Amino acid sequence: MNTQSQKVLIFDTTLRDGEQSPGAAMTLEEKIQIAEFLDEMGVDIIEAGFPISSAGDFAAVKEIARVVKNSTVCGLSRAGFKDIDAAGEALKGARRPRIHTFISTSPVHMKHKLQMGENAVLEAVGASVTRARNFTDDVQWSAEDATRTEKDFLCRTVETAIHSGATVINVPDTVGYSTPQEYFDIITMLRERVPNADKVIFSTHCHNDLGLAVANSLAGVLAGARQVECTINGIGERAGNAALEEIVMALRVRKDIMPYETRIKTQMLARASKMVSNVTGFPVQYNKAIVGKNAFSHESGIHQDGMLKNVETYEIMRPEDVGVNATSLVLGKLSGRHAFRDKLEAMGYHLDDTAFAEAFKRFKDLADKKKHVFDEDIVALVDDEIVRGHDAIVVKNLRVETGTNLLPGAELTLTVNGEDLRVKTTGDGPVDAIFKAIREIYPHAATLQLFQINAVTEGTDAQATVSVRLEENGRTVTGKGSDTDTMVAAAYAYVNALNKLLVKREKQAPEALTIAR
Repeated sequence: MNTQSQKVLIFDTTLRDGEQSPGAAMTLEEKIQIAEFLDEMGVDIIEAGFPISSAGDFAAVKEIARVVKNSTVCGLSRAGFKDIDAAGEALKGARRPRIHTFISTSPVHMKHKLQMGENAVLEAVGASVTRARNFTDDVQWSAEDATRTEKDFLCRTVETAIHSGATVINVPDTVGYSTPQEYFDIITMLRERVPNADKVIFSTHCHNDLGLAVANSLAGVLAGARQVECTINGIGERAGNAALEEIVMALRVRKDIMPYETRIKTQMLARASKMVSNVTGFPVQYNKAIVGKNAFSHESGIHQDGMLKNVETYEIMRPEDVGVNATSLVLGKLSGRHAFRDKLEAMGYHLDDTAFAEAFKRFKDLADKKKHVFDEDIVALVDDEIVRGHDAIVVKNLRVETGTNLLPGAELTLTVNGEDLRVKTTGDGPVDAIFKAIREIYPHAATLQLFQINAVTEGTDAQATVSVRLEENGRTVTGKGSDTDTMVAAAYAYVNALNKLLVKREKQAPEALTIAR
């Protein structure tokens, strides 16, 4: 491989490492939805999961391998043969399969996690890569905790992996310990010292514990790495991973010092961010680079004056480059089906006739309630429809009473398996009353872990988007709901989470399988 190639491969691990964020578990359907979007967006490699960890992860990798058309689909495995065989089996249907196998190499990990010496680790590296090559020619090997590994031993492990047939060598900063110069030096050292290093692709995988994941990843690229592992919104264990959108846009904006290309359709980045946020229930911070709500906002008078004279005074990229459109008031209650469909397609939504009909109905209902319908309202409306489109339990009617010197109450009707069930309850507040009503109609043992409200746009008539996270027997799900009535949105979100809990097929991986790369 020409290590001076001008192309940088984007390896997305949102569905694997990103899902390891506490509370970020996704259903099979949600994983497939995200995988298909990443495929369309131009991601080179999608790490779909860790097949040996659970029946749910195995099924997700297998199904994603079947539906993805262009991207390489990757399954993670430890060095054990059972892990590798499970990954190989799950990837059988992939057009471009990759097995990603790893083992710890740092002294602290080898002593306390593996209880293995250097020779045993080297033997495991060779055996695991050789085993993986029985399933596919595309094998990636990772040195877990590489940045805290002794340099000579790291070189020996990488040499062994290459000799055994690895085509990609990943150098993880597993605990977010490294700095850009240090990480640059590690990649440079490996490329200069390891025999046949020019025959493989070097990859970065940086965690964000010190806030340096993106900086370290880009330092790795400057040192010759030509694959970057990252996640949408930077989600991942602890402080997360390098953010895909930040990596891609940094490469695009700073071509003067990083003259490299990616395949990513950057106009889809904002939608990818919203999709992952909706599925996980993790909001995107307002000042988040690239996709945050304030990323292209200017309030300072000095900044506004400069922007009016020339946008380049304070903007180094255009909002439309990442799929952020200027807020528009194009649609209203008099808008017809054709205009609504055109708007959806312009925003990247392609709904079938049934989904479109329901979305249009909800749009008209919203237009009757709101004076202005913004693009953000339409995004929330359609995404909410997609989220709730297959719910078996449906909110039919809700009436809430609350106020000073009044015991809060909720009168709720749910349609459960085609039957309408009604109950009236009271609670400590209106939300508590609603959730008690849902529990009374459909008893369950799940506990509420998160209740979060975000306004879609400004104004007192803004839609509210509510996130609800439920946990039951080690299984965690997140539900979403949107409405101009916050209480209705809360009911939608809780019922959506409950539906996910009922159909969730994933079983939480045993503690022994927990990994932290």
